[in-house]
Amino acid sequence: MWLLFLPELNSTSLRSRLLTSPIFNPISIWLRIRDMAFDIDLYKERTARLRWDDLDLGSFSTNPLDEGVLRCLRYMHDVEFHTVCYLRDLLLTPAHSDPLVTSFLSFWVYEEYWHGEALAAVIDAHGESSGSQRIAPMRLGLGAKDKIRPYIMSLASTLVGSDFVALHMSWGAVNELTTQAGYAQLSQRANNPVLSTLLSRIMKQEGMHIDFYCSQAKQRLESSNKARILTRAALKKFWAPVGSGVMSGEETAFLANFLFGDEFGMESVERIDRRVDRLPGLAGLYLLQSAVTQVRSQAPVLVKTA
Repeated sequence: MWLLFLPELNSTSLRSRLLTSPIFNPISIWLRIRDMAFDIDLYKERTARLRWDDLDLGSFSTNPLDEGVLRCLRYMHDVEFHTVCYLRDLLLTPAHSDPLVTSFLSFWVYEEYWHGEALAAVIDAHGESSGSQRIAPMRLGLGAKDKIRPYIMSLASTLVGSDFVALHMSWGAVNELTTQAGYAQLSQRANNPVLSTLLSRIMKQEGMHIDFYCSQAKQRLESSNKARILTRAALKKFWAPVGSGVMSGEETAFLANFLFGDEFGMESVERIDRRVDRLPGLAGLYLLQSAVTQVRSQAPVLVKTA
C-alpha cells in the first residue's frame, strides 16, 4: 500500500504499469527512493553473466520483431559493446585510485559486455550481423575525436582533481537511468514475451548500476561545493543522450522518437529528471526533457505501442 502514497507515483495508470512490470520490485524501488548506501560486497556476490539460453530465440524466425524495434536494438547493442571504451576514459581520471570505484567498474563492464552479447543474439536470430562483425567497423569510423578523447579526459581530470570523479558518477547515474528507461520502453512497445523476458533481466542488472552511480554521486556532491558547481555546469553544457557520441544523429533522433515519442514515454523522461533533481546541486536541470525534445525534433514520430 505504500506505493499509493509515493509522491512520484501519484498516477493511477503509472502505478498499474509498475505493478505489472517484469522489473517491478518494491524493495529495490524503496531503497533507491531512500538513497540507501550501495553495498559493494553484496553486489560482488550477485554479479553474474547474463543468461538467455533458456529463451526461445528461434521463435523470432516465425515472429520477427518490427523494424523499429530492431533499429533500437542495433543502437543499444552498439552502445553496450562500447562500454569498455567508456571504462578506458574513466580509468584515466582519479577514479582509478579509488578501490571501491574500481571494484564496481570491474563487474560493471563485465555485465555490460554480456548485455551486448544478449542483444547480439537477438539481432543474429533475425539473420543480421552482430557482435564483432558490427562493432569493428563502427569503432573504426569514430575517427580522430575518439582517439583524442582519452587525452582530453586525462588533462581535464588532472586540472580539476578528485572532484572530477563526482562528475563521472553523476554522468553515469543519468546514463544508467536513461538506459534502463529505454529498455523498459522498448519492452512495452515490442510486446514480445521473449524479448521482454530478456530485457527484464538486463534491466535488473542496470538497476544495481543505477544504485551505485547515484550513491556515489550523492556522497561526492554532498561533500564538495566545487564538485556541485563543476558537475552542474558540465552536465548542462555537455550531457547528451546515451550513445549520441558514437551513433549518428539520425539514429539517436529515431531512438528518442520511438521510445519517448508519446505521453507514456515523456512520463518516463520526467521521472528521470525528478530523480536527478534529488542529487545535491542538480535540481532544475531538466536534462532529459531538454535533450529528448531537441533530438525528437530531428525525426518523424514513429511509435508502435502495445
